[in-house]
Amino acid sequence: MSEILQRLPEFIGNHPFLSFGFLGVLAAVIAGEFSRLTRGYKALTPAGLTQLINRDNALLIDVSSIQDYEKGHVPGARHVAMSQFDPESKDLAKARDLPVAIYCKTGQSAGAAAKRLKKAGFSKVYTLDGGLRTWVEAQLPLVKGRSAS
Repeated sequence: MSEILQRLPEFIGNHPFLSFGFLGVLAAVIAGEFSRLTRGYKALTPAGLTQLINRDNALLIDVSSIQDYEKGHVPGARHVAMSQFDPESKDLAKARDLPVAIYCKTGQSAGAAAKRLKKAGFSKVYTLDGGLRTWVEAQLPLVKGRSAS
């Protein structure tokens, strides 16, 4: 081990771009993990979301567009357009202490909605990692139309 540490300055001197590239990637990984740990909500797999729904009777919110929602959504999900998503609304305020799971088509908008819920004081906030796409890939059921809105 000490030989590696003794030769490290020589390696860095001979390969500066490789060394700086490694440090950049390392910093990005550390920053990403730090961000994930401090964001305040947890990303779930489709199996984890199913368990949350079945065990804890979680409120499930789909923030996709209405067209995507009508094409197919998780059974029991309520549609709330991202443009109309308000964590302070009286309907959502009732669920402040209950588990709330949010998803969208790809998982991008759900993260922003989850952050807004955490900021509004919701204690148990979850997202579906990868969005509805991962739900479909796991071959779990979908409901079409406006059945749960």
